[in-house]
Parts: sequence; structure tokens; C-alpha cells
Amino acid sequence: MTLSQDILAELAEIAPGSPLDQARAVRDAATRHAQGSYEVLFRQQDADFPLDERFAVAAKVAKLHQADALAAHYAGFGLADPTTDRLVPALAFARLLTFTPVEATPGALHTLTSAGWSLRGIVTLAQLVAFVSFQSRLLLGLRALNHKPIVSADTPLGAGYWHTTPYAQSGKAAPVRFTRDELHWEPWLADKPLAEFNAEEQAILAKYGHSDSPYFRLLARNQPVLEQRTLTDKGIFYTAGGLPRAERELAATVASKINGCIYCASVHARKAAQLAKDETAVDTLLAVTPGEDLRDGQSPRWQAEIDAAAALSVTPPALNANHLAALDEQGLDTLAQLDLLQSAAFFAWANRLMLTLGEPWRE
Repeated sequence: MTLSQDILAELAEIAPGSPLDQARAVRDAATRHAQGSYEVLFRQQDADFPLDERFAVAAKVAKLHQADALAAHYAGFGLADPTTDRLVPALAFARLLTFTPVEATPGALHTLTSAGWSLRGIVTLAQLVAFVSFQSRLLLGLRALNHKPIVSADTPLGAGYWHTTPYAQSGKAAPVRFTRDELHWEPWLADKPLAEFNAEEQAILAKYGHSDSPYFRLLARNQPVLEQRTLTDKGIFYTAGGLPRAERELAATVASKINGCIYCASVHARKAAQLAKDETAVDTLLAVTPGEDLRDGQSPRWQAEIDAAAALSVTPPALNANHLAALDEQGLDTLAQLDLLQSAAFFAWANRLMLTLGEPWRE
């Protein structure tokens, strides 16, 4: 078997020249780099995390998301029975990231290192699981937009729970509620010192403003994967037309509320409030308690967007045609709906890395 040239278009059955195909072409950078992320993750020849193991883990993660066609695609390349001493803890880690990333602790990472996983291997494993979490959701969204049959779970859509311990592992003060305040983040694994990157690698870090970030220097233990992820991010959020940027940031905030990621929500709620010029609406969203309806107190347009983003963000995803019909009623065309779904799906990726490789702290 060979890697697909456009795995999402293939599995979503997107016809060339269709409205959805045209919308993906408008969002060319997001389309290309979502594919590029798939290609670099599943073409790297890397002893820290060999390809047969990568495909085996990817197949399991896709299956957990009820993305059966994607799971079958990955299973065609991977180990038939991934029960080696290395893969058993990796699959447990993958399940944790898939369903309850907010429950991750340094102990989960220690289990991997004890099983022989290198720092680079753990980072790549986390990226792969988080990427397939994104990819599975985006595939579901694309099939829904393309009016193809989908599997939609009945997972509850209420706000997720979050950490309320007042101190981080390091002893620093930790946030215990969602906020628009600026927060910090520190890794549970050693980030790579800037001096250990060669000149070319340092230039890539500097290009994207990552040189001084412990988070990005940790992810840069596998820099090709990080670069494609960064370009996917930019292609989804930093483009003209379609869904207003404030509402893309809203989708990111909703995903973060579902997953319990206080750090990601702080960044994107702040942006949503600034761009929408509506701090009250954003603060109302942030204040929703676990299990409660994220739509409460919002405008009809934001209610429809929040509902769709939440449905895509839960695990397994619960997005269905009714969510898209509600977006239609609020005047969102195909491009705007694609923007919303890509924004929410991307934060399945971002939240899982932030929640499982480290934690936030505050001044």
C-alpha cells in the first residue's frame, strides 16, 4: 500500500470541482499542510518510533474515534497485533490522550520512558495521537459537509472538567478556572535547549517565533512534524474571507472547554473577545461549569457555532447534519462552515499536546 495523495478528499469522497472541493482550494494552505502532516508522520524513517508502530497506533486511535475507514487505511500498513512491550504502554497513552487528556500526569510519560521510549519518540507519539484526533474529526466534518453517510456518536456536549489543583508539579501557582488572563506553560519532559539545534533548525524556530518557547522547543524534538503542524495552524486561522477570525477563535475556545485545556482557552478566548469586541459573551462561555450547556446566554449565531464545535470536539465526535443545518440558518456558507470545523478540529490536536506534555502556571 502507498500513502494517499489527499487522504481526506479520498475518504470524504469529495468530487473535483464540487463546492467543498473549491472551499478546500481556497484554504489551500490548511489542505496542503494537513496532508503534509500526514505524510511526514507516516514517512519518517525513525528508530525512535518505527513506521509499523506508528501505523498500528494510528489505526487504534482512528478506531476509538469511530473513524472506521481511516482506521482500516492505517491498519493496512501496521502491525497486526501491536502487543510488544514498547507498544502496550504507548497504546495506553494513546487511549488516555484520545478520551481524557485532562487526566494526563507526568506518570504517564514516566511509564513510556521506563518502557524504552526516547524523548523524541514520546513527542512523536503524542503528535501522532493528537494529529489523528484532528484528522478523524476533520474527516467527519468533511463527510458531513459533503452530504455523505457519517457515524455520529451520542456523546454528551456539556463542558468538560478541568484541573483545580492550585499548584503545578513544579510548585508554581496554577490556574484553577478558565480565564482570559495571560498564562505560562511548562513541560513535564525536558525541552531541547536552543544551543542543541543546528543553525538551520534554529532558523526554522526563529521563523515561526518559537525560539524562546519551552513548548515549541519540546515539540521541535521532531521538527519536521512541528513545522507541518505550525503551517496547518496558520492555514486554518490566519486567512482572509470565510468565517470571521473571532468565530474561529470561538471554536478553538469551545474545543478547549470540552477538553479542559485552561491554557489554550486563555489564549483563544482573549483573541475572540478582542476581535468580537464582546468580553461578556466570551466570559459567559468560560464560566460554564462541567456538564452544563456551552450555548447558554449566547446569540443565535454563536449558539449554532458553539453547538457544532462542541459536537465535533467530544470523543467520539457527535457532529451530525442538524448541526450543519443550524449553521446554514445563520448564514454560514460552505467556506465558513469549513473554517469553523477546521478550527475546532485543530484544537483536538493542540489541546492534547498541551494537556499531556506539561501544564500551565500563573504569576
